[in-house]
This record gives sequence, structure tokens and C-alpha cells, in this order.
Amino acid sequence: METVNSNLPSGLMNAVRHYSDPLVSVKEVASVKWPKGEPVCPRCGNKRHSFLKTRLMWKCLECRKQYSVKVGTIFEDSPVGLDKWLCAMWMLANCKNGVSSYEIARALGVTQKTAWFMLHRIRYAMHHGTINKMTGTVEADETFIGGKARFMHKNERARKIHGTGHMGKAIVFGLLEREMGKVGAAVVETRKRHHLQTEIRSNVEPGAALYTDALHSYEGLDADYAHKVIDHGEAYVDSAVHTNKLENFWSLLKRSINGTYVSVKPFHLFRYLDEKSFRYNERKATDRERFETVLGSVAGKRLTWDTLTCQEAG
Repeated sequence: METVNSNLPSGLMNAVRHYSDPLVSVKEVASVKWPKGEPVCPRCGNKRHSFLKTRLMWKCLECRKQYSVKVGTIFEDSPVGLDKWLCAMWMLANCKNGVSSYEIARALGVTQKTAWFMLHRIRYAMHHGTINKMTGTVEADETFIGGKARFMHKNERARKIHGTGHMGKAIVFGLLEREMGKVGAAVVETRKRHHLQTEIRSNVEPGAALYTDALHSYEGLDADYAHKVIDHGEAYVDSAVHTNKLENFWSLLKRSINGTYVSVKPFHLFRYLDEKSFRYNERKATDRERFETVLGSVAGKRLTWDTLTCQEAG
């Protein structure tokens, strides 16, 4: 099978035209799944094969089984064609405020349920775990995600709201490395010292300059970090000590959730954090580069419908 054409698209309309040819889509996914250009049978591991151009599949010459490029990727067991998959991936990677499942459904001609499942699979590809801890100057902050009590139905408000302020909302904790301009965010159970400091120590290299607000949960970090505090009751900036870059990320995150997704269930929130963090961290890349980064992460990841919905059912 020939390698993919180097004349790659640079915009959405070009991407739609480029991937309208099913063979082109298969070649591009194959090039990232098998970087050496040698398809491997997922059943027996043999590299001897023949390509069935009419079916866009390979046939193993050892075990005689046929296999698709989708096997072992986020596309596995999906009846949706790769042309639609790659266009959906392009849109999610490059739409600044995200793209809803209803919009994907209308644009690609699939059901809203299918589009919702596709988007969550793509968000799974956007997730990048890393062993490299943040260094240099790091901002730490937390925010609350959830609907306002005055907009809730009275029965829902009675069930969720038992106090004031953040009651009934999900808590998101974030870290931002200023020099690299990279952000990481995760859902935490509480704002107590144990939960927040565990996240910091797991993701920030000791000795880094750490800037936080005056929340008491951050007390006790001075021994491991150059910890400085900005009290928002007095000021928001004190020379270089502030958390404004992370506050900017929270603003972008909430704009996406409130404006595009409208309502995000708490047990799926971490997936939307992966999506927003990816676009923020890749904001200086071109549309094509962001798309290639996501496409390069589809292999070895699989998200089934049962896995996606089991928490919701529970």
C-alpha cells in the first residue's frame, strides 16, 4: 500500500474534500497507526499481508483473517466511515469554543447520539498523561463548574443545594506553567489541603516557584516550593505574583461549557477538561498541526459505550 499523499489540507473545507476519498482516509490513519508502514495482523502479529482495495482492509497471509485499520484505535467497532471521523476530529481540535454533538450530527449526517459518542472518543485521544513535572514558575488555582441555583428547577435545587456559594458544583483544580504556557486541569473531590497539595506534589517539581491565592489549603508548601501568595481580598497582582493566566483559562473553559455544551454532567467533566486543555496547550500550532497531534494519539486507545456510560448508569 502506498504512503499517504504529502499534499495535506490546511482548512476545514480542504479537509472535507481531502478525506472524501475513503482510500486517502485509510492511508492517513494507517500512517500513524503503523509508523514503519508495515501493517501488522492484530490476531497473530504477522506482517505478511495483502491489501483488499475494494474493502479497504488487509488480509493476513498467515492466519487468513481480514482486519481493518480501525482495530486497536478509538475508531474500533464504529460503523461510521473514517471520512466523517477525521472531519469531526478536525472540527473538535480547531473550534476555539468546542463543537456540540448536535452540530457534528447536522454537519456529518449522523445521529446526535452517534456524534456524542464520537466526540468523547476524540477527547480520549486528546488526553495526554505525562511523567514530566512542571518547573519554573507555576500558578495553582481552583474553580467551580455547575449551574446557578436560580436557574434550576425547584426540585433539582432542593436536591443539590444545601448551603450557599459552591454547593452542588464540581471542583476543578488547575496548574499552569508560565514559561511553557502549558496547563493541566483535573476534577478534585474537595478544596481541602490533602486533595489540592496531592495534585501539586504529583505534578510540580520541588523547588519551582509556586503562586497561589490565600486559600488556607495551600499552607505548608513553603518547605518544597518557593511559594508566594496573592490575597485577592487586597489585590490581584503583586509584581509577578498572580494567578491571572490560570484565571484566563478558567474563563475560556466556562465560555465553552456555558456557550457550546450548555450542560456537562460531573462524571464526564474530566473529558471536557482534556479537550480544553489540549486546545489551550496547542494554541500556537496551526489547524493542521493540532489535527495531526490528535490523530497521532488514536492508536492503542479504545473507549466503549459501556465504559463511557457506566458511571452515568451508576
